[in-house]
Amino acid sequence: MTGSLRELFRPESIALVGATDKSGWSLSTFDNLRNHLFAGKVYLVNPRTEVVHGEAAYRSLSEIGEPVDLVYVMVPTTAVLPVLREGAGLGIRNYVVLTAGFGETGPEGKRLEDEIVAFAREHGLTVLGPNGNGYINAAGRTTPYGLPIPAPLLAGPVGVVLQSGALASSVLSFAQARNVGLSLLTSMGNEAMVSVTDVMSYLVDDPDTSVIALFLESVRHPEEFARVCRRAARAGKPVVALKIGVSALASHTAQAHTGALVGDDRVIDAAFRRLGVVRVHSLEDLIITAGLLASVGRVGGPRLGVVTPSGGASEIIADRAEQEGLELPAFAPETVQRLAAIVPDFATVQNPLDVTGYVVVDRTLLGRALEVVAADPGIDAVVLLNDLPRVQPADPSVTLQIAGATAERIRSARVPVVVVSNVLTDVTEFGRYVQAQTGFPYVAGGIEHGMTAIGHVVRWSAGVEAAGAEPGAPPPALPATAGAGEVWAEHRASAVLASSGVPVVPSQRVSGAEEAAAAAGRFGYPVVLKAAAEGLGHKSDIGGVRLGLGGPEEVRSAYREVTAALAARGLSGDAVVQPQRRGGVELLVGVVRDPSWGLTMAIALGGVWVEVLGDSALRLLPVTSDDVREALADLRGYRLLTGARGTEPADLGRLAEVIAGIGELAQRLGPDLAALEVNPLLVRGAEVEALDALITWR
Repeated sequence: MTGSLRELFRPESIALVGATDKSGWSLSTFDNLRNHLFAGKVYLVNPRTEVVHGEAAYRSLSEIGEPVDLVYVMVPTTAVLPVLREGAGLGIRNYVVLTAGFGETGPEGKRLEDEIVAFAREHGLTVLGPNGNGYINAAGRTTPYGLPIPAPLLAGPVGVVLQSGALASSVLSFAQARNVGLSLLTSMGNEAMVSVTDVMSYLVDDPDTSVIALFLESVRHPEEFARVCRRAARAGKPVVALKIGVSALASHTAQAHTGALVGDDRVIDAAFRRLGVVRVHSLEDLIITAGLLASVGRVGGPRLGVVTPSGGASEIIADRAEQEGLELPAFAPETVQRLAAIVPDFATVQNPLDVTGYVVVDRTLLGRALEVVAADPGIDAVVLLNDLPRVQPADPSVTLQIAGATAERIRSARVPVVVVSNVLTDVTEFGRYVQAQTGFPYVAGGIEHGMTAIGHVVRWSAGVEAAGAEPGAPPPALPATAGAGEVWAEHRASAVLASSGVPVVPSQRVSGAEEAAAAAGRFGYPVVLKAAAEGLGHKSDIGGVRLGLGGPEEVRSAYREVTAALAARGLSGDAVVQPQRRGGVELLVGVVRDPSWGLTMAIALGGVWVEVLGDSALRLLPVTSDDVREALADLRGYRLLTGARGTEPADLGRLAEVIAGIGELAQRLGPDLAALEVNPLLVRGAEVEALDALITWR
């Protein structure tokens, strides 16, 4: 649809159908086109009025008698389709429908919306909306948009796509306040025909756009969204998204603990991570992060050199850097020597660097220190704390000279330089003037938002290459042997794991108390005895697990107890005997099938870590061993795996290999798999074993 969107977003003539002095929407749209210098013709159409907004009006599209590239529709709901019919007959292909009352109102509105889409597809029309404000093509000075656009309209490299019409104006105002220029802002409306992913795809190809910013209420077409995000990554265009709706839905699979760990929002996090989408959590961070990515592009790593005129600000930046996973390495000896020759004697040369308030005396000090720090071989980027001037002095020449010299040092720096202001305030007219005159770079607003944005830039830079890779072919599927809705309990699920190379604790299915005691004797005490029955999910829920059995009589008694528990619930079954494992660290590894994003793996430390603290990491399948190691490192209890408090450190390479194998098995089980859970997966040094498993089929 990219070609048709190019026509939609770059018309040379626009007709406003339903234009009237009685409507603020109509007046705003007309004023936007007139005030923001739309170079083409604007036709006003109203069948009942000869003059609208001080201009001669036409009674219909047919009466215009000249080519029209875009129709902006503001008529009542039932009159929209007749407008499209008339326009199609005249060869007009592009429409923005402001009118509401369609799918958002219920079944009857949805029927009317479906009629519009069917007609548009049949006649080769492109329709944005309905129930949307339109768009602002700042790069092309084309503004068919139904709400007032404040001046100045700043053109720039950030393309914005929003599933909220009401917030579009707020996003626009904030971008202007921070001097972030936009290429295109689109208010999507109901997405009846043109979708978010369609506009994203257009922006990937748009030469005026280098960053794509999204406000999403939902991801309506996940496969298409993923395809476009991969294309954006390959083009080197970051996608920044504010996705709302963070409440988790119920378990995808009632039989699996894993479902409790995998809510819609956490799966979105995992999907965005896989696709290289930068997820933010506020409108401010959406624009500030997009602006910074447009300004600096990729950063080579997490090592920052920090230059400030304030000790307090240095401490705040150091704290925020740690929270963002960024590093502040010590300066190289040569850097320290050069800085010592620049800063006052009472300054301390360290990273972060406080050049002190002496900048008031020597206004070149901050820039000269920046030049030295940027040359340090041990850093990947510089953070420069520097506010744009707010008030114009009587003689601005010195201000312009200092800003120009700093801007030149930034342009010639070996590494990217990120300029951050102390607090988040609007850029004043004089600040805009200084930036325009000197080429001073984008300034991220405030230390808090600025450091958040830097963290996002570093993480995006590290992952963009992988994000652009097309997914490989899935592993060959195993033969289908399950019935619909079946639950494979431990004895059957463990056999599947073992046959696929996943290490499983030895076990024996037993059908009597004496057989259980004999099996226990062969394994050696202590042992575990568990209830076994077809369709039995969580054995502990029915009292079906006995641990630490130390002799034959205990085993016989346990067998009688667990089989009685089965019978009390109308289940026919017996038991499984296993040697009891001690020590090590227990993990939960589960895979569930998300209805939108597919197979999703949850990795968690067992016990209190997952049950109380919800400490888990999610990844979309497929995963590599490296992906798994990264997920393990995300766990708050990760140090339990690395030898904390004198415990035996886990062989993380072997552990990651086994977990990746579980993920591959889930893929091989085919499209009917609902969930696969290994709980617990025990790791003791280099020894990794599945102690229990459960497979649920759709």
